[in-house]
Amino acid sequence: MSPMTWFAIYMIIWWTVLFAVLPLGSRSFFEAGIKPPPGVDPGAPMNPNLKRKFITTTWLSAVVFGLFFLIMHFKLIRLPDLPAGA
Repeated sequence: MSPMTWFAIYMIIWWTVLFAVLPLGSRSFFEAGIKPPPGVDPGAPMNPNLKRKFITTTWLSAVVFGLFFLIMHFKLIRLPDLPAGA
């Protein structure tokens, strides 16, 4: 596979992991029992910690991508071995 293909696969993994990491450790105004500022939804996180979540997403994605790369490189699972859809 070309480097662009590997990069595209990494980016797909990164976005998928981001959506899994985003809700972790977030407390909304409603859960904390605090009245939100005007114009803010009560379900919005009080402190989203986006920088920390992006860093966590990056290293976690690298681990998942590394596992995927090893599986593909050593042909532990080949595409013909996967069950076909109905």
